[in-house]
Amino acid sequence: MRLMRTQPVLVYDGDCGFCTTSVNAAEKHVRPRCSVTAWQFAELDALGVTQERAEHELLWITPAGTVYGGAQAVAKLLLSAGGGWAVLGAVLRLPPVRWVAHGVYRLVADNRQRMPGGTAACALPAARRPGAAGS
Repeated sequence: MRLMRTQPVLVYDGDCGFCTTSVNAAEKHVRPRCSVTAWQFAELDALGVTQERAEHELLWITPAGTVYGGAQAVAKLLLSAGGGWAVLGAVLRLPPVRWVAHGVYRLVADNRQRMPGGTAACALPAARRPGAAGS
């Protein structure tokens, strides 16, 4: 069951140091107009997304329930902030920039454990992370 929201929701991996640092920096400097939550604390069913998708990429979920992932979630985040950030977000949505942004996003996301603030836990599926049930 999806709940009616009045603003978008940004969903990220709260167990990943790189992801958490990146989202904190975006909140401080970009100031997107949205709610921000780690997928580990989100009601994913109510948001209309699976845990597998939330583990895989940053998600931007509109109040109507449309889900954008990865580089397009970043674009939506930037668009929501307005000003110069919105210009950058608009550019990220244009082909061929969109295609390059997707490739760069996947490269960073797939190697986030190697990025500043990343830890070995960032590379593990959620079920295999330290402290997960059954590990």
